[in-house]
Amino acid sequence: MGSQASDRASRSWWDSDADEYHRTHGEFLGVGSEKGEFVWCPEGLHEGDVHLLGDVAGKDVLEVGCGSAPCARWLGTQGARAVGLDISAGMLGKGVDAMAAAGDSVPLVQASAEFLPFADASFDIACSAFGAVPFVADSARVMREVARVLRPGGVWVFAVNHPMRWIFPDDPGPIGLTASIPYFDRTPYVEFDADGTPTYVEHHRTIGDRVREIVAAGLEVRDIVEPDWPEWLDREWGQWSPLRGQLFPGTAIFSARKPLT
Repeated sequence: MGSQASDRASRSWWDSDADEYHRTHGEFLGVGSEKGEFVWCPEGLHEGDVHLLGDVAGKDVLEVGCGSAPCARWLGTQGARAVGLDISAGMLGKGVDAMAAAGDSVPLVQASAEFLPFADASFDIACSAFGAVPFVADSARVMREVARVLRPGGVWVFAVNHPMRWIFPDDPGPIGLTASIPYFDRTPYVEFDADGTPTYVEHHRTIGDRVREIVAAGLEVRDIVEPDWPEWLDREWGQWSPLRGQLFPGTAIFSARKPLT
């Protein structure tokens, strides 16, 4: 699955799934709240609590794979000059609707994360909460593009499925506790329609792959955060569940910085 086929499948999937996705997850993500929310992952980790991006006030911030942009909207309430980018017009449309209802405004751009339509050194911070990175064929190019648009000293933080989750079936129950898929098999997960056209694509990279892609882009790895499953959360989200979350991590958040020189 190359970049064009992956992008085409993701655009179609998220356009068609936008309504259902927001019915299921919109409240948890704070899409309908007055100024949005910044939830990093199904474990409920909130940027207002963990400050992985640092002080965003007065900073130019790019959210890559923003969906309906609740994170970018929340960043705006913290004083950031935020921009949201996503490949899906359907998801961006949900963001436009939410902003119209709330009376706020964040610039939204439709584009692939592999080809960011911004000038070099345009942003102080880039972030992604399960957006774009797991769904593109060439995530190494995404890292290079982010490094290009960041200013020296800029921060890049992105959350993805924890790579070890790849070895388990996509099931939140007991079936999902038995390892059955090789960790080192990078063959993407692909769903097809009746005509054989790819409709959903997800790409796997190991922890080492992610680190090498970040470093090869000229960035420095600062941290890899593996959120615990909180005791208060009894919600299931796809393969995420209290059962699995108590045993192994579901999310990996990579934090990197562009060197000053």
